Amino acid sequence: STVDVATAMILKIEVSDGIIAPGFEPEALEILKAKKGGKFIVLKADPSFEFPEREYRMVGGLGFMQKRNDALFDASKLEKVVTTKSSLPDAAKKDLILASIAIKYTQSNSVGYAKDGMMIGVGAGQQSRVDCVKLAGRKVATWWLRFHPKVTGLAFKDTVKRQDRVNARVRYIEGDMEQAEKTAWLKNFDTAPEPLTAEEKNNFLKGLDGVAISSDAFFPFRDSIDHATRLGVKYVAQPGGSVADEEVIGACNAYGMAMAFTDLRLFHH
Repeated sequence: STVDVATAMILKIEVSDGIIAPGFEPEALEILKAKKGGKFIVLKADPSFEFPEREYRMVGGLGFMQKRNDALFDASKLEKVVTTKSSLPDAAKKDLILASIAIKYTQSNSVGYAKDGMMIGVGAGQQSRVDCVKLAGRKVATWWLRFHPKVTGLAFKDTVKRQDRVNARVRYIEGDMEQAEKTAWLKNFDTAPEPLTAEEKNNFLKGLDGVAISSDAFFPFRDSIDHATRLGVKYVAQPGGSVADEEVIGACNAYGMAMAFTDLRLFHH
């Protein structure tokens, strides 16, 4: 759809390099043209363009051809619920659809976590699926911990810029700073903040609930589910088809999760 002023104002302050859209309101276009000193890329898309049916890749002189993944992921892909808990609230369906669309366009192997209509963690390009779950899970934990009172209460100097504050909050949450880094980090404050302890982080993470996770291919073992439950996951979407499906279903049942088999792989290479 056409980019309006409200969208342009959000893009103005967020880290990004460009945008492709079918149209721009005149005022919105002026805002975007001024971003990054005029170096922000603004491209107008042709809404009537139709992608070719076949995709091609060249690797080391070899050519590969495959049908383009033109599958549309909608609520119909979530009808095959295989767990004891069979209820998927509308909000959970929307999150699972969002996560599935996002991972369709990320490098396989890929999983994505979503909550309240937002992507809150994506883990892509890993050889092991559980590593995707853990990688994305670290992002989920960091996102949630940004709401911890100690994090929201960080008293920055007035001169600290917006992105520097974002970076400083993340490092405060992660907490694994070497002394040289910590010395530089402390310059953001007049008074050194109290540490955010591992116990405080673990207790706060227990309040995270109702998270959805989608995988671009089946979970080959239950380990992904065992890890996902630590991050408040209650809803799962995956293609199914593993010899370990029953083991994975059993893990979901043990944690009170609802899982749908989509019968649709979303590999992207």
